[in-house]
Amino acid sequence: MDFKDAILQLSDKISKQIDGISTEEATKTAFIMPMISALGYDVFNPFEVMPEMDCDLAKRGEKIDYAIIKEEQPVILIECKHCKQNLSLHNTQLARYYVASNARFGILTNGIEYRFYADLHKVNVMDEKPFLIVNMLNLSDEDIEQLKRFHKSYFDEREILSTAQELQITIQLKKLLEQNLKQPGDEFTRYFVRALNDGKSSTKQIEQYRPIIKKSIASVIGDMIADRLTTAIQIGECQSETQPSADGIVATDEKRCVTTTKEEIDAYHIIKDILKQYVDESRIRYIDFKNYFAINLDGYYRRWICRLSLENNNKRIGVPINGYGSCEWIKLESIEDIRKYQDKLKMGLDVALAAYENDRNRNNIK
Repeated sequence: MDFKDAILQLSDKISKQIDGISTEEATKTAFIMPMISALGYDVFNPFEVMPEMDCDLAKRGEKIDYAIIKEEQPVILIECKHCKQNLSLHNTQLARYYVASNARFGILTNGIEYRFYADLHKVNVMDEKPFLIVNMLNLSDEDIEQLKRFHKSYFDEREILSTAQELQITIQLKKLLEQNLKQPGDEFTRYFVRALNDGKSSTKQIEQYRPIIKKSIASVIGDMIADRLTTAIQIGECQSETQPSADGIVATDEKRCVTTTKEEIDAYHIIKDILKQYVDESRIRYIDFKNYFAINLDGYYRRWICRLSLENNNKRIGVPINGYGSCEWIKLESIEDIRKYQDKLKMGLDVALAAYENDRNRNNIK
């Protein structure tokens, strides 16, 4: 089971069991320990996950619920509360524990919501605001990707810290935007009033414009959602695996003069089956072109992993070499021969992943 599946399975379990969890200890056992396990840590190995670690500077016997240990040092502190508890009432407790350790990350959780803290402003002093908040009952793909950064196999303290401040600001901006989208505030409204009135504004104009701005924003968001839905439907229609016709055709894009065949779809599934051991299989996608069928990463044509040309008497698979400097074409007797070139496919995947990292660094995105 890959990481995404494990997290989604835990999310489903939480939604079914939450009403029956009556204590903090039950919350730990049912929700939090499985999360720690999903992150790749052995909850039964005290040299990796230490329960009740001493975090006492004032000699009051205070202990953190769990500490993730790396190279004999705590790297993540986890403070747990009952699943019905409001976490906003308990962040000062985690802050006290934080000062007493050398860990750079602290997690406050009730098994439903996970709040991730760092010491971005002053080392060893926990920030007042979290840089990441994940709700297990309202997960997005982005949430899962951010959680994955804390997985034992991917954990890189410096990399997480380098993006934590941006995430922290993003949380605050999203909250501010959400508030203003629901009910535009005075300063938010004044910006639009001035933009439309040569830099001038008045109290009367602000009150006049406020409901108009609210309606306009709702309209723009509605149009954006409609566009996204239209695009998703078009992609779904292009990639839907309908029953092939008598000549093996699955789909036809007349505008692009592209025909997708059952054999191409079957080859796509073979490649996805091979590569799923290295990357979440949902990231392996395809785009059909007139001259070849391309397997790519995340649906981006520039991050291609391999290309297929499956003419009856000339079946070939092409893989990138020298980065994307050129393409090496290999003859196939049938699409089952693809399985002979797992190493080549892994090399193509590595090139695509490198392109993804380059894009991410260039655009300063996660």
